[in-house]
Amino acid sequence: MPLIDETRALLQAAAEQIVPLDPSEAVSSLRRVLDALANRYYVDDDPLVPDAEYDSLLAWLRTLEMRFPETRSDDSPTVRVGGPPRPGFEKVRHVEPMLSLGNAFSTAELAAWVDRCRKGLGLEEHDPLDVTCELKIDGVAIALTYEGGRLTRAATRGDGTTGENVTDNVRTIRSVPLRIPRSGEAGIAVPTRLEVRGEVYMLRSRFDALNERLAAAGEKTIANPRNGAAGSLRQLDPRITASRPLSFFAYSLGPVEGERPASQAEALRWLRALGFPVNPVTRLVSGIEGMNEFCEQWGARRDTLDYEIDGVVVKVDDFERQARLGFVSNAPRWAVAYKFPAREATTVLEDIVVNVGRTGVIKPEAVLRPVPISGVTVSQATLHNEDYIRSRDIRVGDTVVVKRAGDVIPAVIGPVPEARTGAERPWVMPTHCPSCGHPLERLEGEADTYCVASDCPAQFVRLVEHFVSRDAMDIEGFGSRLAAQLAAEGLVRSVPDIYRLDPDRLTSLEGFAGRKAENLLSAIEASRHRTLSRLLFGLGIRHVGKTTAEALVRAASSLPQLLELDEERLASVDGVGPVIARSVFEWGRHPENRLLVAELGAVGVNVHRLPEETPVEGSGRATGRTFVVTGTLATMSRGEAEARIKAAGGRVSSSVSARTDFVVAGESPGSKLDKARELGVDVLDETGFLSLLGEVRTP
Repeated sequence: MPLIDETRALLQAAAEQIVPLDPSEAVSSLRRVLDALANRYYVDDDPLVPDAEYDSLLAWLRTLEMRFPETRSDDSPTVRVGGPPRPGFEKVRHVEPMLSLGNAFSTAELAAWVDRCRKGLGLEEHDPLDVTCELKIDGVAIALTYEGGRLTRAATRGDGTTGENVTDNVRTIRSVPLRIPRSGEAGIAVPTRLEVRGEVYMLRSRFDALNERLAAAGEKTIANPRNGAAGSLRQLDPRITASRPLSFFAYSLGPVEGERPASQAEALRWLRALGFPVNPVTRLVSGIEGMNEFCEQWGARRDTLDYEIDGVVVKVDDFERQARLGFVSNAPRWAVAYKFPAREATTVLEDIVVNVGRTGVIKPEAVLRPVPISGVTVSQATLHNEDYIRSRDIRVGDTVVVKRAGDVIPAVIGPVPEARTGAERPWVMPTHCPSCGHPLERLEGEADTYCVASDCPAQFVRLVEHFVSRDAMDIEGFGSRLAAQLAAEGLVRSVPDIYRLDPDRLTSLEGFAGRKAENLLSAIEASRHRTLSRLLFGLGIRHVGKTTAEALVRAASSLPQLLELDEERLASVDGVGPVIARSVFEWGRHPENRLLVAELGAVGVNVHRLPEETPVEGSGRATGRTFVVTGTLATMSRGEAEARIKAAGGRVSSSVSARTDFVVAGESPGSKLDKARELGVDVLDETGFLSLLGEVRTP
């Protein structure tokens, strides 16, 4: 029966409240039709019936499920109304990291990225490089896991390695399929296990309506659609999430157990065929001219869309080429985010103050007359350093241009000279530290000014703030105010003192009830067991960021051992280099820093590399080789085989090419085996594969 006819028949049954003779069959029909209507609405952008008729069918389904409880299912459209509040979000580790993207802020930087890709792939000048161009939706990244075609988990990006389980909340988003294919048969095999990555966002029109509703109810309004999406997704009460107008676009694949597409363009078509909403504004181009045209076009048209975008994502299309290009730090080499020019505004620079950073750096900060930029009220902005202010002749009292660099960090660009009245005054860098009064120094060859006093209280408080922060030791409930309070009270005079806090002294502090003190001490206790890279990052060594710390710990099994390495060995670590090596080496030479490390170990803080940080060494012929796994293996899943390849130092690709070293073929291998034979690629059966890995297993 055509979908429209089946819909009309069900609408009549709903209107007349006809109780079916076979409830299971009726419920199944309703779910199938509702899924198909949702597919027409969210995926095809071609709704078949008015919203009121869809809602009528949904209400009838809910009635039947309540009347016949045996028909209920966790993938029914009715679960989108939300359940009771949860006590908190479970942390989940991503099977494959959700990496961030490098940025390009100009066509020149985009062209430089293309040149790097071409060089990395060994392409000649005449060789084509196909890339996909996609709009960069300003929302919240999410990873959806499907097992047996059903949504089993939804996790936020988090820090890229570990996110939060928000499955109950994501189930309330109508554009997210609860099962795949969403309607009918997609004509393709649904993988046993599939991770779909995408963006949860809020339409501008629905955001405005939500704010009107919140204001009418006397509740706090939301600053912008992205904040609305992020805040709604992280509600502990899924019923609140269900009341928020969230939408979803799928844009990439995570781990897949089963056949998968060979390119990004194919993956987007494949996702749409499975019932996922995919942004229709994508283009496959070859050459920098096509990329520039796409970026320029949508930079000019961004305000015509009903959702926020902050740039264009450009990806090398072929997955095998992506695998060859690999990653650098925490970003793929095969993709880049072209960021649109930041939103700007003018306001008055009312004052310039200086702050003391954790490394002693003195940073000037602009105190601005509050001004809204891209939905955020900006009252402070960075001025970088003294040279920046002098070179732009920025004066206190100036009307200045302020932008959110990359749509995130507010920065003063420069003054508007024609707006001057004569009352503006030049700013002079102070000569002494505002915290400890020690004379400030400007180090040779650097633009920054420093307080080099080892006992500067402001530096210590900033160091404690950094040490306990989320990306470092992640001590929940230990913020900047508490850091200043504990330092002022003399309870924390050194970083190891955090782990010596006396419970009785802590509970005697203002604002500390028994439960609050207990929670803080529990969080401190848990932080003793963080990874070595987190500890290294938390120590606040100049130039050592989170990614650099992760690279450094691969060179030594413990922090004391790392500090014994010379500059040459440190500089040889992939991703480090001479500047960072010098900084780490010099830090480790100071006796007080070595004492700090020893004291941290003495109070029970982990100073050794944990198993999950241990570098994987390749073995035998697998090292550096590229494998394609196809067909059904007798003693392991395809995912397990791929994991074993990676553990042995090999690479896994989804498509066969002349650069493939081995194809591992099980039962029913399909066209990949034919392609391997055509190209002369070595083919391994399961026994040969295990033999190559140095394993013995009987099928």
